[in-house]
Amino acid sequence: MMLPVIVLCLVFLLTIIRQIGNIRLDLWQIMGLGAIAVLITGQISLSKAIEAIDIDVMLFLFGVFAIGQALESSGYLSLISYNFFKDAKNMDSIILYILFGMGFASAFLMNDTLAIIGTPVVLLLARQHEINPKVLLLALAFAVTTGSVASPIGNPQNLLIALHGRIEDPFVIFARYLLLPTVINLLVAYLVLKFFFRDHFSVKALNHSEPQIHDPELARLSRLSLFLFISLVFAKILAQLLSITFDFRLTYIALIAAVPVLVLNEQRYDLIKRMDWHTLFFFASMFILIESVWDSGFFQSFLAGKEQNAVSTPMILVVSVILSQFISNVPLVALYLPILFHASVDTQELLALAAGSTIAGNLSILGAASNVIIIHNAEKKGNTTLTFIEFFKIGVPLTIIQTFIYCFFLSF
Repeated sequence: MMLPVIVLCLVFLLTIIRQIGNIRLDLWQIMGLGAIAVLITGQISLSKAIEAIDIDVMLFLFGVFAIGQALESSGYLSLISYNFFKDAKNMDSIILYILFGMGFASAFLMNDTLAIIGTPVVLLLARQHEINPKVLLLALAFAVTTGSVASPIGNPQNLLIALHGRIEDPFVIFARYLLLPTVINLLVAYLVLKFFFRDHFSVKALNHSEPQIHDPELARLSRLSLFLFISLVFAKILAQLLSITFDFRLTYIALIAAVPVLVLNEQRYDLIKRMDWHTLFFFASMFILIESVWDSGFFQSFLAGKEQNAVSTPMILVVSVILSQFISNVPLVALYLPILFHASVDTQELLALAAGSTIAGNLSILGAASNVIIIHNAEKKGNTTLTFIEFFKIGVPLTIIQTFIYCFFLSF
């Protein structure tokens, strides 16, 4: 029963070194090897592996990938980027615009969505202004992770807590307890980035040039898709605020919004071919490996043995940050919620679980799905990447500081 955990640790190790002999491995290949390993060793059956793949997540990502690819291919994404960043006149402004713009957008459009759309934007900024792309990629990763903490729909684990955590008025509660510390933590991310990349923060003025639309028809369709996506998300938020209950999943929103670029677009097959299928393969493989690890009962036993000590706000934050690196944040939340219910905890402890399982994404590449999306897109589109060590050495101090800040605000 320990074999899946050993495979997971090997996947973690390979993610750090990204190399077997002379062969350089991509993240999707590493996770795929992990899934194949538990399949061929019989740790999970083929039928259960297929069931483990979360179709909602896969379809959501498919829809958003289609919209993102259309926005980029048409040139409309470059125009959006220009209009948003044109008043940012130096490096400090660019980083703050990314952190707060992408951060707050992720609170409502989900962090994975902003990771998909934001990666080509920051790579374009890096090329235009000769900025080290690693700085902007890290800013984007920290922005979409940290910003998504403050909303019940900012990420899948927050949504799970909002739906099953018995929290009344989740938008109000999340904002009341988590909005201010999230704003502070976005500023902390700025200071940490400036400390580690201080040589890159020049005072040189930046000049922005307005881009041209490559494909006016595809731009029109992608603009319609983006409008549909944002409108449907806010309709979902309004429905929740008005306590209107109906099954209108984010998956449906992504697929409906993708209709203009997938159905009305005459070049739909070319668009589909250029989508990021490697990231979708990564997620399918991850679901299989994590399900096998879950079935081993290893982490359930670990938490069960510490149940009495695992329900305080500081311990929830620490445990969720660490364990999310190994079993992903959504399974971690699914495992932790029954323990918190059994202990009859208050709302602050549930929000500590939301904050901890989310900012776990700032600790390492595997701490959040959005990190993987950003790195895959960067390697595919910009011929650049972030290594595990590059991310980790900046993510560790940032996550420690952010954990203390959330702990302080949630302890009163």
